[in-house]
Amino acid sequence: MQPFELRLIRIIAFLLLAGCSTRSAVFTEDFSSDPAARGWLIFGDTNLSHWNGSNGNLEVTWDSSRPNSYFARPLNTILTRADDFSFAFDLRLRDIAVGTNPGKPFTFQLALGFINLAEASATNFLRGTGTDSPDLAEFDYFPDSGFGATVSPTMISSNVQFATSFNSPLELTTNDLFHVTMSYAASNQTLVTAMTRNGMAFGPIADVRLGTNFTDFRADHFAISSYTDAGQDPQFAGSILAHGVVDNVAITTPEPPVLNLSGQQTNGVWRMEFTGRTNWLYTLERTEDFRSWNNFGIATLGVEGPLVLSDETS
Repeated sequence: MQPFELRLIRIIAFLLLAGCSTRSAVFTEDFSSDPAARGWLIFGDTNLSHWNGSNGNLEVTWDSSRPNSYFARPLNTILTRADDFSFAFDLRLRDIAVGTNPGKPFTFQLALGFINLAEASATNFLRGTGTDSPDLAEFDYFPDSGFGATVSPTMISSNVQFATSFNSPLELTTNDLFHVTMSYAASNQTLVTAMTRNGMAFGPIADVRLGTNFTDFRADHFAISSYTDAGQDPQFAGSILAHGVVDNVAITTPEPPVLNLSGQQTNGVWRMEFTGRTNWLYTLERTEDFRSWNNFGIATLGVEGPLVLSDETS
C-alpha cells in the first residue's frame, strides 16, 4: 500500500479572474491564550516578539539592526492580485526611534502584513534596497527623520514593482491605540486603508491602485515583520528601534484550496476526495518514506465543489 499526499499548484490567477471563488475564510486572534497553539511561529530573532499571557497581547520589538524576523501565521492558501483579502490589527507603540544604527541616521519602516515566507526568510531578501523584497502586501510606518512621519500601505509584485501611497505627516504617537484595517478588492485592483486613533478617525489614507506594470504577487503568511536595515544606499540609509504591542488581529482570505480531504483504497485503487476551488491545479504524489515524493498522473483543473483524484496505477 502506497501513502499519498495531495499537492497544489497555483494557476496564474488573474488569467481566470472571472472564475474566482467568492468563499472566504476568517481568522481572528486576540492573544488571550498561547498563539503557538493556533499556528503562529517565529522566524529569525526569537527575542523580538513575546506573548504576554497576563495582558493577552503580543509584545513586539522592531529592531533593524537584527536580521529579518517575523512573527507569522500561515494563511493555508496563496494570495494573488485576483483574490479579495483583508487584515486588521490594533497597535500601541511604547517608544520609537530612528537613526539608532550607527551610520544609518534616517527613517526606516515597521511593518505588518502579508508576505511570501520562503522569499522573506531568504538571505537575499532586503527590504531597504527597493529591489529585493518581492511578494508583499503590508502596512508600513516610517517615523519622522526630517520629512514627516509617514503611513505607507504597500503592495510589491513578484518582479518587485511597487504600488504604494505616502501619507504624511501622520504620526503614530506613543501610548495611543491605533486600529488599522486594510482591504483589497480584486474587482477594482485597489487596496483601501482605514485607521483610528483611540477610537477617532485618523488619516485619511490614500488608496493604492495596482498599475499595468504590476504583474502579480504570491503571499502565504501574515506576519509582524522586523526588517534588517542592511543593503541600503549609504547616502539615504535609515534604521529603527521601536517597542509596542499588537492585538486583535483579523484576517480574511479566500478559503483554502483543499477542504474536507479524505482518502481510501477501493478495489485496489486509492481515491482522494476533497472540496476544491477554481484557479488551482491538483496532482497526486507518491512516497514510500515520507521524505521524497514523486508526481504521477496528469494535473486536474479545480472546480468549486467536490473533486476526486484516483491512482489508477496502484
